[in-house]
Amino acid sequence: MNWSDEGYVLSVRRHGEAAAIVNLLTREHGRHAGLVRGGMGRRLRGVLQPGNRVAADWRGRLAEHLGAYTVEGLRDHAAALLSDGDRLAGLTAAAAVTEAALPEREPHISIHDAFASLLDALANSPAWGAVYVRFELGLLAELGFGLDLSQCAATGRTDDLAYV
Repeated sequence: MNWSDEGYVLSVRRHGEAAAIVNLLTREHGRHAGLVRGGMGRRLRGVLQPGNRVAADWRGRLAEHLGAYTVEGLRDHAAALLSDGDRLAGLTAAAAVTEAALPEREPHISIHDAFASLLDALANSPAWGAVYVRFELGLLAELGFGLDLSQCAATGRTDDLAYV
């Protein structure tokens, strides 16, 4: 089984001496893990950073297998944020929350698009914190845990909200 898609690196962990197991957030295949041979080597280490956009080719004998990725870097979001610790922390938090919350191999196109918008806001917008909060609210809503922030859950009032 083979497929190709573009996605964002969520996490990378060493596997053996030079290989890496990489979790990607792809548009058509959701959160998907795969082995990248040479992923911890000099050539790919900079490409496989959380938040970076990559073109990925996945190959596996069966769809249920871990499979192997061949990746090519498209845009280095992480490198652009290295000079701002708060923005880099926002990127790292968004990648970690997305990886932990999403089930593997289920496409969530709206979350993929929201993640892309968040990365653009981190790079360009001074109000990226509000975009991050909306991203997490959207993530919760997509997973079935949406929050109604229009009125207090305990009293029903719309001002001086205390409980969600």
